[in-house]
Amino acid sequence: MKKVGGRFALLGIVLVLSVAFFLPSYPRLYQALPDWSKKILPTKGITLGLDLQGGIHLVLEVEEERAVEIAVDRSVTAMQDLLVDKKIPVESVKRTGSSQVTLSFQNADLKAQIQKIMEDFPSFYDLEQKSTGVSLVYELREGEIKRIKDSAINQALETIRNRIDQFGVAEPLIQRQGLKQIVVQLPGITEPKRAKDLIKETALLEFKLLDESSKLAMDLPQRIPKGKEDEVLKQVQGQLPEGDQILFEKMIEKDTGREFRTPFLVKKRVMLAGDVLSDARVSIGQFNEPYVSVTFDAKGAREFERITSENVKKRMAIVLDNTIYSAPVIQERISGGRAQISGTFTMQEANDLAIVLRAGALPAPLKIIQDLTVGPSLGRDSIEKGVRATLFAGGMVVFFMMVYYRLSGVIADFALGLNLICLIGSLAGLNATLTLPGIAGIILTIGMGVDSNVLIFERIREELRQGKPVRLAIDSGYDKALLTIIDSHVTTLITGLALFLFGTGPIKGFAVTLCLGIAINLFTALVGTKVVFDTLNQRRKVEQLSI
Repeated sequence: MKKVGGRFALLGIVLVLSVAFFLPSYPRLYQALPDWSKKILPTKGITLGLDLQGGIHLVLEVEEERAVEIAVDRSVTAMQDLLVDKKIPVESVKRTGSSQVTLSFQNADLKAQIQKIMEDFPSFYDLEQKSTGVSLVYELREGEIKRIKDSAINQALETIRNRIDQFGVAEPLIQRQGLKQIVVQLPGITEPKRAKDLIKETALLEFKLLDESSKLAMDLPQRIPKGKEDEVLKQVQGQLPEGDQILFEKMIEKDTGREFRTPFLVKKRVMLAGDVLSDARVSIGQFNEPYVSVTFDAKGAREFERITSENVKKRMAIVLDNTIYSAPVIQERISGGRAQISGTFTMQEANDLAIVLRAGALPAPLKIIQDLTVGPSLGRDSIEKGVRATLFAGGMVVFFMMVYYRLSGVIADFALGLNLICLIGSLAGLNATLTLPGIAGIILTIGMGVDSNVLIFERIREELRQGKPVRLAIDSGYDKALLTIIDSHVTTLITGLALFLFGTGPIKGFAVTLCLGIAINLFTALVGTKVVFDTLNQRRKVEQLSI
């Protein structure tokens, strides 16, 4: 009895732990418990997946070529600054194509000096066949292009993860897929459009000077209706000074709420980029309007102070993703490393802007190539159908075992119930995410839960036909079926592990329930049913077994 008692105690402990881990997954029952019990019990249970809870599923693609162009543009700015520091006059330094830089100069004697300067940029090499006496063309090395593209994917992945964490979505799935795609699943999201805008926002913050000395700047209209930007760009085509561009500021009339745009002539050269930001927070102005207060790191603070001191009484545009948010006049040198981004923000827009600035800029724009939104009603319908399928499958299996194996079938059904309770408890204890394929895995586990008992019972029947006593027949049946059961479970477990390692999203959900179900089934079949048979044999001598 001692051996049986120990196994019963083990089953009891496993059962209690499974129920305890599952309780947080049932909020009504969990909230009704006394406070002292909540301090002992876990606080988190099973999380419903996207297909059960509702939410959005996005497949994003990073525009790798644009990432290369952005990296080359930054190198161009660094080259310009170095040439100015070395007092080497050049006509222009500009990107040509996606990965080439062309340096033009009037004096051919400067060529050797410029080539010497370009040694500080080892990621570029001289395209001698395209260079002339008064120009040099450099190409980004193939290895560097590959590194930039791969880095862009990883950086975008991390940036999106940081933004989603600050957005406050529980149990998001954010992972790389293939060479340049990112899968984002946000279960339970209630504002899909806001979430998508937050994810896609490139958040490339730049500080650029306005070109107010050009006649074109004076000829630009004061305001234009929203959607007429392309018409303005066509009108000024061919009139733009070298190194300038037209950017627009979004404005909203407070009285009517109508949107319009204000065009500005802006110098292309980036005076300061957003990668030197250390913090971004929402503040309230004196007229109760929200604005975003940004703080630079030590390097950015020094640069910002230098730029503002050299450009007093000039206007500086604060540009986010090629849209001007404000273009204030620099009244004096600004020290302390702080600036403001003001505009016609709502509080939510200001909060979202602060989030993307804090999380960092994406290395390149993202393109949504798949966009699925699952409503919560569809999720509830999936849950109801999944529960019905589970009850139907379980009922059929229970009925078959009772009819075909009689009392022994009832014992197998007890093990099946124990298997399901332990499986649900294990999923809750691991804080697993339950998906529709996961429910399919549970239903499959119901079938496999009695599979082991079928093998054992058939072995016991063989031993009984040979005239062995019930006690010996049961022991022999378990012993002979053991290796077969372990073999079948291990091979299925290997398949489940492969699905978990190499699968994504729903496939992983199926693999988790399958692997847990197999492991628990071994325990309930070899320990759960055996202890019941041993108890029956020890309490009274069984002459005939109902099997």
